[in-house]
Amino acid sequence: MNITDKNNENDTFLAQWLAGELSDAELKTLVSESDYKSFLKLKKGLVAYEALEASTEPSFEKIQEKIALKKRKVRRLNSNPWFIGIAASIVLFIGLFSILGNDVVTIETSFGEQKTIALLDGSEVIINSKSTLTYNEDDWKENRTLTLDGEAYFKVKKGSTFTVETANGKVQVLGTQFNVNTVEDLFEVVCFEGKVSVQTNDESFILRPTNSVRRINGNTIEQWNVTNVNPSWIYGESSFKSVPIKYVISALESQYNIQIHSNAIDENILYTGSFTHKNLNTALKTVFKSLQIQYFEKEKGNIYLNIK
Repeated sequence: MNITDKNNENDTFLAQWLAGELSDAELKTLVSESDYKSFLKLKKGLVAYEALEASTEPSFEKIQEKIALKKRKVRRLNSNPWFIGIAASIVLFIGLFSILGNDVVTIETSFGEQKTIALLDGSEVIINSKSTLTYNEDDWKENRTLTLDGEAYFKVKKGSTFTVETANGKVQVLGTQFNVNTVEDLFEVVCFEGKVSVQTNDESFILRPTNSVRRINGNTIEQWNVTNVNPSWIYGESSFKSVPIKYVISALESQYNIQIHSNAIDENILYTGSFTHKNLNTALKTVFKSLQIQYFEKEKGNIYLNIK
């Protein structure tokens, strides 16, 4: 499906949802997560938009023309056609998002995908697979705060305080390079340059280059030094140091879009090592052979584990 067809399809889903012909749960299965969040925000703002009576705006006539074109695509819906016309014009209606204050930026990565983004202050973030990063664009100058779910490597430009918030802890820095991994109940921070302040539960730590801290499942914090100058995953290899195998399994699933069934093994077995992002068979062999764990693919994309 090309981009135009996808946008037109999203327009129709949005119109049906606003008309009450699709539930929230049904819409969520039909569009991407980012589109779904945008649609929720749009729905809240449409009522406010109607109250604005923006007929005095210079661009209003042009907007109405675009709405009229979209109306014909959704005329079959049993609802207010003017309202549905606006909903179906989501792709064209750039000005509406400015009115509604669509200032929250969300960046998501898929299976095996990495994204590199530049923030407004010139800082750079490399986001690992199956991760989500959000921040408020309008408030960036006064509040340089991001929220992370997953893993990301930050190269922070020197300046005001830079904060990364996660479900497991918070990291504050001033011009530095560091890696944050927050998956389920795992929270790990590695400092590569500068100085990093880490807060998790009721404890706080100051990290300097090569310092690392980690908390797993609410247990006592672990500290050690690293020898590498960057996280290995940005070069296509995930590395681990004495972590329960369940986190390695999660990383494999995120990289290769597979499901690993581990009911037959002890998921608390510790693993130290790495796996490549380039070849699934090599990655599986590297991880599980060293632990004497058998693996086989029963259905496509489903890997089953067993103890030898």
